[in-house]
Amino acid sequence: MGKNKIRDFSSEEKTKIVFALLKEDLTLVELSSKYGVTSKILQNWKRQCLENASVAFDPSKIVSVYKDAIQTLKHQNDELAKASGKATVERDWAVRKLKSLDVLNKKSLVRSKLPNRVFCFKCVNIF
Repeated sequence: MGKNKIRDFSSEEKTKIVFALLKEDLTLVELSSKYGVTSKILQNWKRQCLENASVAFDPSKIVSVYKDAIQTLKHQNDELAKASGKATVERDWAVRKLKSLDVLNKKSLVRSKLPNRVFCFKCVNIF
């Protein structure tokens, strides 16, 4: 019993198959059995082809859409970089501040947050 391999079709192969479907020389069922794909996949490829056919006649349209998407992603990337930088600065400040505190102050910080817990103060020496 062998596994059915899922075949990847290139965009050129998909276009060729959709054009054969549009010619209507063969039925949908005949084409699906010829190329080993389901009729639903062929219908989806046909729909995608027809929805995006205008791009073939106006390639600048798709370029502008991609440029807008790139600008949006760059803006999001900049915002995330700012947030990451801010978090790094805050973390570095907190580490320096914690290192500057003496043992009693460190203990008081821990005790104030967790008053009902049992502590092991041997680990305080790692600061």
